[in-house]
Amino acid sequence: MIRTEALDRLPVRTAVPALRRALDDRGVAVLCAPPGTGKTTLVPLVLAGLTGEGPVRRVVVAEPRRIAARAAARRMAWLLGEQPGGRIGFTVRGERVVGRDTVVEVVTTGVLLQRLQRDQELAGVDAVIIDECHERHLDADTVAAFLLDVREAIRPDLRLVAASATTDAEGWARLLGDAPVIEAQGVSHPVEVLWAPPARPVKPPHGMRVDPALLTQVAATVRRALGEREGDVLCFLPGVGEIGRVAGQLAGVDAEVLQVHGRAPAAVQDAVLAGSSGGRRVVLATSVAESSLTVPGVRVVVDSGLAREPRTDHARGLSALTTVRASQAAGRQRAGRAGREAPGAVYRCWDQAEDGRLARFPSPEIKVADLAAFALQAACWGDPDASSLALLDPPPAGAMGAAREVLEAIGAVDGGGRVTERGVRMSRLGLHPRLARALLDGAREAGARRAAEVVALLSEEPPREYGDDLAAALRTARRGQDGYAARWKQEVRRLSSSLGSGSPGTGKGGSDDAAVGLVAALAFPERVARARGDGAFLMASGTGAELRDSSRLRSAPWLAVAVADRPSHAASARVRLAAVIDESTALLAAGHLRVRGEEVRWVDGEVVARAVDRLGAVELAVRPLKQPDPGLVRGALVEGLRREGLGLLRWTRDSEQLRLRLAFLHRVLGSPWPDVSDGALLAETGAWLEPELSRARRRSDLGRIDGGQALRRLLPWATGEAVRLDELAPERIEVPSGSRIRVEYGGEQPVLAVKVQELFGMGETPRVAGVPVLVHLLSPAGRPAAVTADLASFWQEGYRAVRAELRGRYPKHPWPEDPATVPATRFTSARLKRQGS
Repeated sequence: MIRTEALDRLPVRTAVPALRRALDDRGVAVLCAPPGTGKTTLVPLVLAGLTGEGPVRRVVVAEPRRIAARAAARRMAWLLGEQPGGRIGFTVRGERVVGRDTVVEVVTTGVLLQRLQRDQELAGVDAVIIDECHERHLDADTVAAFLLDVREAIRPDLRLVAASATTDAEGWARLLGDAPVIEAQGVSHPVEVLWAPPARPVKPPHGMRVDPALLTQVAATVRRALGEREGDVLCFLPGVGEIGRVAGQLAGVDAEVLQVHGRAPAAVQDAVLAGSSGGRRVVLATSVAESSLTVPGVRVVVDSGLAREPRTDHARGLSALTTVRASQAAGRQRAGRAGREAPGAVYRCWDQAEDGRLARFPSPEIKVADLAAFALQAACWGDPDASSLALLDPPPAGAMGAAREVLEAIGAVDGGGRVTERGVRMSRLGLHPRLARALLDGAREAGARRAAEVVALLSEEPPREYGDDLAAALRTARRGQDGYAARWKQEVRRLSSSLGSGSPGTGKGGSDDAAVGLVAALAFPERVARARGDGAFLMASGTGAELRDSSRLRSAPWLAVAVADRPSHAASARVRLAAVIDESTALLAAGHLRVRGEEVRWVDGEVVARAVDRLGAVELAVRPLKQPDPGLVRGALVEGLRREGLGLLRWTRDSEQLRLRLAFLHRVLGSPWPDVSDGALLAETGAWLEPELSRARRRSDLGRIDGGQALRRLLPWATGEAVRLDELAPERIEVPSGSRIRVEYGGEQPVLAVKVQELFGMGETPRVAGVPVLVHLLSPAGRPAAVTADLASFWQEGYRAVRAELRGRYPKHPWPEDPATVPATRFTSARLKRQGS
């Protein structure tokens, strides 16, 4: 029996007429309705004609999470007085509950992607609702793009609704071709905000790590909320691990503590969503409860301020979740949960001053996640670079390039980015392409069942208590009775089924340890690693890796590293999960990384020439080369010059001065005077260091090359300007005393350092290439007495003070009152008299 009263209470009902008109007129619409208004449950029933309004149509509802898909289906079935599997069904990875009479099917966006790849027409489906589209999950963005393609090309009659829990709908409306935006008002009560930061600063989240001090504060705040407020408490935490730790700290509270997340048993999920049976409840939940689920009875929200967003997990080489500060939009969504049924309160476990510095919205997954799976989906759709897909945000070019490299290496796409038959099969396995490759190739080598078992372990990292030995973790999962083992066994069944009973290699033998190592190496070939000794390894990628002191893997000659992370301060990665392999397995899995050839490099200040057989960065065999390729030697010498500088050449004082003179002319006059900076000279070694550089074989040969002689090759001989070098930038300038004084060109202005007496009678400052030199006037002892770029001014104003200061100190030298009336000299007064007589 239809629960009409419950349907009538849903606030979204007031928006249904406008939504139906929009779909009748345009076929597309954006529906904005706050959580708890019934957009996920009433709207599909109305569009399917199951509430007695309009003809019966088949509707598919796409949810971002499995838990939300199951919950939505159960709620709709309850509203119709049925159980899932009748007119309401659901399909998530590994579970399908539909029947012959199913009209509304709730699926995850991942399942809908797979369905679209197999059947672009979506035969028999009249409408698709993409729920929670504001969360910007990559699968949802991709589904929307594919559906818009389908509407434009083959199914203009297909109705499409983008449903959002926020009013930030303009982008989706534009994407759907200026679709009408229908807004439904929710019932919202006042929510008081209380700030409950930890007493001491906590460490920011890093990877999956959360400071235990923050979790302790969250647990204490839950206890405080139970004492200060009425009603159930909904506490937001980033993940399953944090939920478990806070639950442990809440032991003994006078309330039922429930845990809601994607891995929770269905019975627990049902109990939470059914509401309280009398006593108070504390519901510890991930962000799935922000908008995807409605938890009745909640009057208080405790917000840890953390969330998990998709990022490229460099520890595993896969797209995974990482801990981040929750956005302001998420904070508003969470707080709103306390005011759905009555006035409530939110306790925020961070300082109020931090709130304004939080990101406004969560990052779109397409901007931050590993795009290998997306790139494979786009290639299967026939648009390898995703350039023609209608996406709110285009995929970053760098991430798409990296994804293409991965797909090409595993044979999923060809050199032009077009999907291969193998790639199509990979795309249908519901796995990251790396794991799909490991499953397919591992089944051939080690057997389908064992390949499925190992890939299931790699899909969801085992608990830390399983240890760092992947083979031992497999045996633990096989006999385990915990929640992880149950999920693992279900995924093994799904993967085994996807391979089929006729999959190649199902009868292969060999040990479990060998199979585990092979499949892990197939998934992460760049992380096969050879031992360096004392628990240290070098991965093919070039990154070092280290095992814990207590690890039983320390004596292994080779490892297939499945999970490793590198703290920001560490030179090597820490191995968290790996399997023992041998060299032949490493070569089988990572053969595309094997390179044989001559290597001539600059190593530790010398040219080293070797014939090398390497697997990525791991050297398998090395022998010295007696007659290396001259071109490779030259390249190594140039690399040495880049690393250690042009000081490897021979530079006399005159040649160093020549370089400074040329640098001055290039700065002042520009072309045709050459740029002689290190970067410019290293970029043009062929123009000035040949033929000496090509004749050189080692470091000592570089030391025999005269840098000054080589530089003269860069002078503008062709234009005739070279002959003006001494005119424009003279090495020396003759002063009135007859001395030829060296000009120093190292600073902003050329410098002429000369004794005061040698400049008597020189009224104007000398110029070099039109630039006045900076005259350093020296005492008879050669010490600086004054500096000027204007000699005329010095004689008029500065000389008198210099004369007064130095005349008594140097009485043997001439200090005339008027230096313009006496001849310049470098001698003492007595010697001048002797010369005059």
